[in-house]
Formats: sequence, C-alpha cells, structure tokens
Amino acid sequence: MDKVKVGINGYGTIGKRVADAIHQQEDMELIGISKTKPNYEAVMAQKMGYNVYTPSDKTSKMKDGGIKVAGTVEDMVNEADVIVDATPKGVGEKNKELYEKAGVKAIWQGGEDHEVAGFSFNADSNYNDAIGRDYTRVVSCNTTALCRLISNIDREYGVKKCRVTLIRRAADPSDIKKGPINSIVADPVKLPSHHGPDVQSVIPSIDISTMAVKVPNTMMHIHTVNMELKNDCSADDIKNLLAENPRMHYLEPGITSTSETMELARDLGRPRNDMWENCIWEDSIDFYEGELYLLQAVHQEADVVPENIDAIRAMCELEKDADKSKSKTNKAMGIGTK
Repeated sequence: MDKVKVGINGYGTIGKRVADAIHQQEDMELIGISKTKPNYEAVMAQKMGYNVYTPSDKTSKMKDGGIKVAGTVEDMVNEADVIVDATPKGVGEKNKELYEKAGVKAIWQGGEDHEVAGFSFNADSNYNDAIGRDYTRVVSCNTTALCRLISNIDREYGVKKCRVTLIRRAADPSDIKKGPINSIVADPVKLPSHHGPDVQSVIPSIDISTMAVKVPNTMMHIHTVNMELKNDCSADDIKNLLAENPRMHYLEPGITSTSETMELARDLGRPRNDMWENCIWEDSIDFYEGELYLLQAVHQEADVVPENIDAIRAMCELEKDADKSKSKTNKAMGIGTK
C-alpha cells in the first residue's frame, strides 16, 4: 500500500502526540481521532484539521459542545487500516472486539497487559517480529527506555544481568486528580516492579529485576541502571555505542535535573516540550568493580511516540528494515537533532 490509513482511538497525552507524528510521515494518512467529551483537546483536534469521531451515544453531546463530528468510532475503525488505541487503561482491552469485528490491525499502549495483543514491541529490540502482525502492544514509557538501552548494549557486549531502580513521576502535568502531593511511595513494596517482567515480554533472554518509587513530580522519570556485561568493555566504549543511536540523547553539561531537561526541550523548540530520546547523563556512565552504572531520564509523555510509528510501519509492511523505519521516523519528527 502507498499510504496506510491510521485512526487514533483516544486523543489524550499519547494519542495527540501520535496523531501529530502520523501527520508528519510520508507513508501514513491520519483519517481521524476519537473523543468522548467536547473538551479543549477535542477543540484543538478540530483546529488542527483532524476529523473527530465519537461513540454513537456521545454524538449529541459533542455537537452541542461545538464539535463537528465526522462519524462514530465504528465508522473510523471501518475506514482505517490500523488503529492506535490510546484510550485509558482497561478501555483498550474492551475495544479489541470492535477491532476484531472490523478486521482492522490494532496497536495498544503499555497500560494494557501483554496478553491483549500477545506481542509487545520496541523498535530497537524486536522490529522484525512485528512485521505483518495484526495486533501489537507498544510497551510503557519506562519499559521503552529500558528496552532501547538494554538491547543496544546486549547486541554489542552481552548483558548478563540488569538491576534498575525507577524514580517515577506521580502523574502527567495535566492530570490534576492524582498524587501523591507530599510523599514518596514505594510502588510496589515487593520485588519486582512490573517493569522488569515487561522488559522480558520484549527481550525474554534478559535477566532483569526492577524496583520503583513514585515521587510528587510531573516531569519525567529517572532510572538508576546497573548492568553486569558478558564481554569486557570500557565506559568510553559504552559512551561511543550509545552516541550512535539517535534515540539516545546525552544531556548538555550543567543539566542535573528533570526540570532543566524539560527547559532544554523548550529551548530546543520541541513541540509540546517533548524529549523522545532516552536522556542520559554521560558523566554517569562508569564501571565499578566490573559492573556498568548510568543514570537516564525518561519523558513519560513522549518516548513511546516514535515506537508507535515504527510499529505501524512494521505491521503494515511499509518497511521491513528496522533501521530504515527508525531513520524515516526520526527524520520526520526531528529525533536526534539538537
């Protein structure tokens, strides 16, 4: 096919970013997005020129709110070649029956369980396995960043084991209903957090264990990473390896925090202040008693967006070479640019 027709079911934090990214691709056509409420996001989608679809029982409400409705969600699904489901956790699983009935390919996000698609995706790790698939799940922001990092190092030097502590933001900036407000929460208390098993759903061979805490913050996650490698290498070897990947960004000297990283995104003129790359402190890359250590920051609103684009390209067989797909996505979105 020349251009794959894509519908976005859910136009929130991830959905609106994926919609814009699709709009930038030469081999994809955005046929529309879905909303259930005539809120500011629906208004903005309409201003962007995107067709707005809605569940049939929400049509009157949307029209009363000033939104021009292009049709029902079912209409959008029937018109699309592939649907990116960016609905809230748990809703996407319920939508599967709709996609199956329409015979349309579908991509879910990391909030859903691996079983919803039976396949979890990361472009650096298992692109080839996604080629031609009907259903795929793009893993969460944290898992995406870990898979990128681990798979690149594993291919070159072999990862014997990986131990990660995640300091997680409590909520996205626009999510005013969540906390904690003044606490650090063990999430979960027991080992492991879900991130380790989630990495293994993409890279089954990796020995990884993860722990996580939530902090009262909306700007990014931080990972403290410890790896034992199978083959000898130096800190400079790791630095040079990661520098070759456009989805790895070494933070500029003097940046020591997530807030400064977000300010960097603003200064770079990034849309929505997005950092799609793993944001790595180069000086943190070091070896101690033969084990690798590093620190990376993860923009939870943004890093899964290019993965959704590459998943579409693989599933619809627009590009069978992973590096070529990633290069197309990176160029269109401006990934890897200063």
